[in-house]
Amino acid sequence: MIKPLSSDAIIHKYVVTQENSNGELKKITFQNDKDFNFAYDIMDELAKKCPDKLALLHISNTKKERRFTFKEIAAYSSKTANYFKSLGIRKGDKVMLVLKRHYQFWFCMLALHKIGAVAIPASSLLVEQDYEYRFQAADVHYVVASDSGKIAEYIEKADRTVGMLKEKIIVGASREGWRNFNEEMEQFSDKFERPVSQEEKMSGEDIALMIFTSGTSIHAKLAAHNFRYPLGHFVTARYWNQVDPDGLHLTISDTGWAKAMWGKIYGQWLCEAGIFVYDFDAFSAKDILHMVEKYKITTFCAPPTMYRVLIRMNLKDYDLSSLQHVTTAGEALNAEVFYKFYEATGHMIYEGYGQTETTMVLGAIQGMEPKPGAMGKPNPLYDVAVMDKEGNLCPVGEAGEIVIRTADGAPNGLFTGYYNEEEKTAQQWHDGYYHTGDQARWDEDGYLWYEGRIDDLIKASGYRVGPFEIESELMKLPYVLECAVTSVPDKTRGQAIKASIVLTKGVLATELLKKEIFGYINENLASYKRPRIVEFVKDLPKTTSGKIKRVEIRRQDWMAN
Repeated sequence: MIKPLSSDAIIHKYVVTQENSNGELKKITFQNDKDFNFAYDIMDELAKKCPDKLALLHISNTKKERRFTFKEIAAYSSKTANYFKSLGIRKGDKVMLVLKRHYQFWFCMLALHKIGAVAIPASSLLVEQDYEYRFQAADVHYVVASDSGKIAEYIEKADRTVGMLKEKIIVGASREGWRNFNEEMEQFSDKFERPVSQEEKMSGEDIALMIFTSGTSIHAKLAAHNFRYPLGHFVTARYWNQVDPDGLHLTISDTGWAKAMWGKIYGQWLCEAGIFVYDFDAFSAKDILHMVEKYKITTFCAPPTMYRVLIRMNLKDYDLSSLQHVTTAGEALNAEVFYKFYEATGHMIYEGYGQTETTMVLGAIQGMEPKPGAMGKPNPLYDVAVMDKEGNLCPVGEAGEIVIRTADGAPNGLFTGYYNEEEKTAQQWHDGYYHTGDQARWDEDGYLWYEGRIDDLIKASGYRVGPFEIESELMKLPYVLECAVTSVPDKTRGQAIKASIVLTKGVLATELLKKEIFGYINENLASYKRPRIVEFVKDLPKTTSGKIKRVEIRRQDWMAN
């Protein structure tokens, strides 16, 4: 059983739960959330209730340690809000944050919530054309970015093309044409009053956050979440992560992905737990294990890819006795990894499932016994069903699409729609159901088992990648006649990306040409989108209407392996 929340925990004002005798959540309802704002109603209140309690323990890529209390986090968020407001940022303005795992991310997120501006976290792996599209799709006029790598350079190039940015703010070393966040923010007051004017005050239904999600189309969609969205993550943190209010939680995720919202800010602080952040440049299993050992991490979450690496380590060389609970999400976890990790540590890995559009929808939560390979049971926050193509609900054992019933209203945690994409929203959300696009089947115990994506989405190293975007980039090469991007089995990543290429007539399929293609890929695609395998083929399998049958390529590769 997880440690109970204190009777004076702030979350009790907003959430009412019902559990069975095993502590399993059976029902959750929300109250007093009409004008809920996480920055004011949770963080500022925590600064009053437990000002000296550790909120964030941050370790930089050089291993520099910084500790922030709830009082300090609230103060820095107010300083940042005043700073942003001085730059002209107002309610509804779109602000992109490309901050890796820098501690300034937390200041910025809360500051934007206080102003009522829309935070748009973005991956540090993006390249120039990614920014061009995202600036235009999201109406971005402000960007706060890390000085790391080529991030600022790519943003500058994109801005020269689209010309939308009013201010560029850099975290780290000064750069010409950019404001310096660290130097300028410190000059402002650490007091910021909640807006009361009709023009500035916020409702729980206003948009607070937008996150890009990948799919099978060339461009990512932009999922919009309102100010009540953080409340949905109470279940994520309390019943799935099972965070300890007096402990430290570590989720491995860049802040540019929705998973950071799951495990690095909202739910953990709703439970009044400390958050541990390691701002690494490259994943090192040894480093992560050393952090768990040194800082006494109590709860841990990582994608299956990283567990596959961890089980190859001699885990008994590390003191992991502080760990109380471990979880995973991002892609299906194979049973072999589950058993090997359990054998080495004594901890069962509790799997969870959700999307950029949601909080945790399915999972093995408190009171449940995980079934290796299963997604878990529905979060009581969501009315989950499995539906066939004709709209009929599937019986036990029959695969269908995971859907969420919304006829009686959308729960806190479900997105409000795709920004400026009414047609795409309607394609996935209609007739009283939100359609996830993922297939699964029920078992007799009420657990769901993942079957695969309805479309051809690839999940590699925990990232969701659409093949059409990669194919479109490869088709820019003059000697590529046709191509298809699919997944292949990979022991480390779960899935790797493969490009099957048909060359134009007269072009020889040589290793030198393959090397040239890999060079082009590395220059023009974000690292998580890059094919690891390039295969030259004479033709591609197609339907009678001429559509490429990616599923056939994928099936052959998976059967061969």
